[in-house]
Amino acid sequence: MPYLKFDKTQMANLQDSLYKEFLITNQSGAYCSTTLVGCNIRKYHGLLVGPVPNIDDENHVLLSSLDETVIQHGAEFNLGLHKYQGENYSPKGHKYIMSFEWDKVPTWIYRIGGVLLKKEICFRSDHFRLYIRYTLLEAHSATTLRLKPYLAFRSVRHWTQENGTAKTGYQPIENGLKMCLYEGYPELFMQTNCANTYHHEPTWYKGLDYPKERERGYYSSEDLLVPGYLEMPIEKGQSIIFTASLREKAPAELEPLMNAEMEKAMPHDSLYHCLVHAAHQFRVNKNDEDYLLAGYPWFKSRARDLFISLPGLTLAIGENDKFISYMKTAEKALRDYIEKKPISVDIYEVDQPDTLLWAIWCIQQYGKYVGRNKCYELYGDLLKDIMKFITNGGHSNLFLHDNGLLYSNGRDKAVTWMNSTYNGRPIIPRSGYIVEFNALWYNAVKFYQQMLSETPGAENAIYAAECEDLAQKIQKSFKDTFLNEHGYLLDYVDGHMQDWSVRPNQIFAIALDFSPLDIKERKRVLDICTRELVTPKGIRSLSPKSGGYNPLYIGQQTQRDFAYHNGTAWPWLTGFYLEAYLRIYKMSGVHYIERQLIGFEEELFYHCIGTIPELFDGNPRFSGRGAISFAMNVSGLLRAIHILDKYTKE
Repeated sequence: MPYLKFDKTQMANLQDSLYKEFLITNQSGAYCSTTLVGCNIRKYHGLLVGPVPNIDDENHVLLSSLDETVIQHGAEFNLGLHKYQGENYSPKGHKYIMSFEWDKVPTWIYRIGGVLLKKEICFRSDHFRLYIRYTLLEAHSATTLRLKPYLAFRSVRHWTQENGTAKTGYQPIENGLKMCLYEGYPELFMQTNCANTYHHEPTWYKGLDYPKERERGYYSSEDLLVPGYLEMPIEKGQSIIFTASLREKAPAELEPLMNAEMEKAMPHDSLYHCLVHAAHQFRVNKNDEDYLLAGYPWFKSRARDLFISLPGLTLAIGENDKFISYMKTAEKALRDYIEKKPISVDIYEVDQPDTLLWAIWCIQQYGKYVGRNKCYELYGDLLKDIMKFITNGGHSNLFLHDNGLLYSNGRDKAVTWMNSTYNGRPIIPRSGYIVEFNALWYNAVKFYQQMLSETPGAENAIYAAECEDLAQKIQKSFKDTFLNEHGYLLDYVDGHMQDWSVRPNQIFAIALDFSPLDIKERKRVLDICTRELVTPKGIRSLSPKSGGYNPLYIGQQTQRDFAYHNGTAWPWLTGFYLEAYLRIYKMSGVHYIERQLIGFEEELFYHCIGTIPELFDGNPRFSGRGAISFAMNVSGLLRAIHILDKYTKE
């Protein structure tokens, strides 16, 4: 039986099935995403969504949805589902769904009387092309299949409304048509692998409603253009393939191409394989440069997210060569920044103060997987340049003080991963000596010393000794600055300002390979984090006992911004927490960690199936919120699984 499977009872219940989403991506940056019942509930949803570089750097919805109608004896049965304003649904095709399952590709079975129809969707892995295959499994009389496309041609950030500007004409192509609604957009080619009859009847469908946008406090309605419909007979046992793309294809090629894509697809038969598949979804290649997106559907490639995610999305699943290819692009961004040049690749937020620290941690993980000699061979020069850049004060907002600690001004601009803002100013103004910055810094100095001491040469020996002196200074200052009498770490210290909030940023000081704390100090920090921050869905961003606790990520944008890092739970932190737990409790912590990971397995069946959303509410029911798939979370869980597997084998 397939792992990801939902039956008729589950699919017919819209209160449940309407909010289960799926996501298919490819390396061109395009994606297909909607709900399991085919009803779009976000402005980001669409069957064919992707970049249009001629217009901007956002994704654009071209084909919003496709309604299927089965016709027998003149009776029409529409399998589509759309939500309109005022809680109106039309048509209500979800009642015909017998089952949904996802082994290699998303697959639906529909029953309409004596008709049994299978539908499968897949994406071309390296091109902007969607395939949908319909196979008639059972039919006792002549059957016709009608396909009606809904077109948007808009940015995922905007809406489309009925207008006189849209070009509603079309041009016929082999077994289909091509259209382009607005200047600057590419032509959209829609074809089938068999002969069909196209009926051109351009009509605006008005008032489609997207409840997820209203839930997030945004405008939630738009109009879509239906140009007409394709109609063709279908016989029992026959498969008809519909494709939407930016280029025409010979109809005879569609089936072998789709079969080849399905053959390459990974089975979704376990938690691990679902997470590996999700890891692959963040990969994009642009202009022969490899990137990792921070998440779907609205994130781009961000430097901090990239370095935190990269080890889990590559090394932890045995894809070391992929680490090198993504690091190659990232190194260009780092060197551009260090050399004060414009960033030449499409990686954002390289200038954040902790980006360089996370880059060193990322390289350290590569050394742990493949060996430090190989690591130094590939990244020794980059490490040297980053360390030199930091110690010489090259960063405009990262200052090395005489006490060995790093200082960053975050009063006016958010400088850490807790970066939510209100009226342009940080909601959590973490400034001064920031706890994870300095935990990462101590770890970086010790790691660099380790690399130098293992590399022959008198100069390396001198630098290694200097690193040891600096590390001792950092260790003393770290304890004096952050460790309080209650046994946990202050979140940040800026002059007389000390933030006593219990936050998860202190976990890094006990999870990294090199900790400035001794074993007893680490255990006290871990115990407090366990009592106050751990949830079944991740680590809280703030303890319920601290002031300002706001665990529910709901409501208008401002409400959500204030909750974003003030009590919500983040799964990516679980990876570091579990790493810290194993460092302290060794094998006795294995069963505890297994139980923690089991809590995430059920999330593969909610929200966006087969992956992990951006964050969760910090209080029960611990509902998933935010982006439907988040790279750092998938990475954190894959790292945790790998670490657990390693401990178990040892």
